[in-house]
Amino acid sequence: MEISHQPIKKVVKILNARHRRRFWQQLKKLLAKNYEARKYQKWIRRFDILTDKDRVNIFTEIENFKHKPLVSIVLPVYNVEEKWLRLCIESVLKQIYENWEFCIADDCSPSPHIRRILEEYAKKDGRIKVVFRMENGHISAASNSALELANGEFTAFLDHDDELAEHALFYVVKEINDFPETEMIYSDEDMIDEKGNRYTPKFKPDWSRDLFYSLNLVTHLSVYKTSILRKIGGFRIGLEGSQDYDLALRAVEQIPENCIRHIPKILYHWRAIKGSVALSNDEKPYAHERAREALRAHFERAGKSVTVSRSVYNLHRVEYELPAPAPKVNLIIAADEDFQTAYETIKIFGENTEYPNLEITVVAGSEKLKTELETAHLKARTSASAKAAQTLKFVVCEKENEAEKYNFAVAETSGAILCFADANLKPAAKRWLTEMASFAHQTEIGAVGAKLLYADETILHGGLILGANGIIGVAHHCFPRSDDGNFVRAQLVNNFSAVSISCLAVRREVFESVSGFDAGNFPNKLYDADFCLRIQREKNYRIAFTPYAELIKTDTKRRLNLEKDSTTDEKNNFMQKWRETVERDPFYNPNLSKKDASFSIEI
Repeated sequence: MEISHQPIKKVVKILNARHRRRFWQQLKKLLAKNYEARKYQKWIRRFDILTDKDRVNIFTEIENFKHKPLVSIVLPVYNVEEKWLRLCIESVLKQIYENWEFCIADDCSPSPHIRRILEEYAKKDGRIKVVFRMENGHISAASNSALELANGEFTAFLDHDDELAEHALFYVVKEINDFPETEMIYSDEDMIDEKGNRYTPKFKPDWSRDLFYSLNLVTHLSVYKTSILRKIGGFRIGLEGSQDYDLALRAVEQIPENCIRHIPKILYHWRAIKGSVALSNDEKPYAHERAREALRAHFERAGKSVTVSRSVYNLHRVEYELPAPAPKVNLIIAADEDFQTAYETIKIFGENTEYPNLEITVVAGSEKLKTELETAHLKARTSASAKAAQTLKFVVCEKENEAEKYNFAVAETSGAILCFADANLKPAAKRWLTEMASFAHQTEIGAVGAKLLYADETILHGGLILGANGIIGVAHHCFPRSDDGNFVRAQLVNNFSAVSISCLAVRREVFESVSGFDAGNFPNKLYDADFCLRIQREKNYRIAFTPYAELIKTDTKRRLNLEKDSTTDEKNNFMQKWRETVERDPFYNPNLSKKDASFSIEI
């Protein structure tokens, strides 16, 4: 059936310009969501339906495993409908990898069919072990009762109305064989409705600590070394609703990050029925605040002073406290060679930045421009209306090489934190630099990037994706400002392999530890991505992105193609040095298309 656009156009004419833009953005978002839903069905048919040949190959691979650990599957049960419980149990019985035990605890369910079904299956398969609790203790207590039955080297968790993919445990054990140091595993997942239809896939990045602090990245399928669970005492009573998040937070305190593995395959189907968080975040509103309680406890154990508050969709925002006095920040801006433009840039940043210990360092391309700016600044400071709170410093660097110019500017400064920013930006809120500095100040974080917007409030920069557009692309480029993006990453603090020099903050000690930007191999482009990769891979720092520091482009130019803007030498040097990351960016799921950085499903 052909859809007429005439009624839509009539409605749009009535709206004012701002509302029209939002209307078209929402319509575009709806159409894109529908398109991605159809693509996911194609993806399932093409990549996620096992054939008999696939099963034979998996059996052969299992036979060749050097290590075939016993995996304990822990299942707390309470009053679930019979059909969902049977489907859940059957999904375990269908596992292609057979060295498992099923540890089930019934939490004193009042419905008589629960005991009948569990006893039936326990008689059917000796690997199924069941305990019937004498009183209802809720999910944490029930999970602990099931956990007490576990004898496996690894433990996997399952909810009583969900299903495992038949190859779930195979891929878990394959990961353990490929990476023997593994202590914790999580996988991709999707939703499944009452009719068995699968939808809303969650194609996750590899381990992203800051995203994990923003939401429960782990969820399903989660697998832990059982000794870790014993060490931390299993689930904590009182965190029901977010008991799994609290468990993961306490577990990662005990596990080196290289021992946390992500399997980029849909191994778990989360049932969306009434009463399930899978259906709506509003089903268990208490769970979100308990998640924040778990986060606060985690940071308290880590000795970190933070504020944990509500973010979009009742998710979480972690704000780090800066010490008193605040560390000095050098805001480094390469000035436009036009005096008036350069002067306006300084004024915009000065009036729209609120930070107690700031020196704005302006890099002029000539002595003439420096003198003009210094003179104008002096007049402004001596005028009665002047309220400038920041220190201004002017340096001259006549080199056209961007990376070398920034390296030169750093050498002329003394701040503990360096923040590089494009001259054509305007902060959206005055505390943007406080947000940037608070992350850059953390000893585990190497660099932090901001959310940059075009004048029409679509995304200009939101983190860099390696491999997109051939070599590199911008995450969520041209998405509306309010769009969630992939896994809500456009609205939450999370991690990328790199962030853009257009607005990047870093501690001086980190910058100097790798001798700054590589001006020889990347004189004008890709030096920011190279820098981030070096401090990440060589120095083991995280690269963070925060959407709570927003800056808006002041001109209307929309051209942005990082790959095409780079020279052939720069691209060749980058590919030679970082080919492995370009081919598989850990912060971009391999099931997503690399035609761009829009996180669209690859089919």
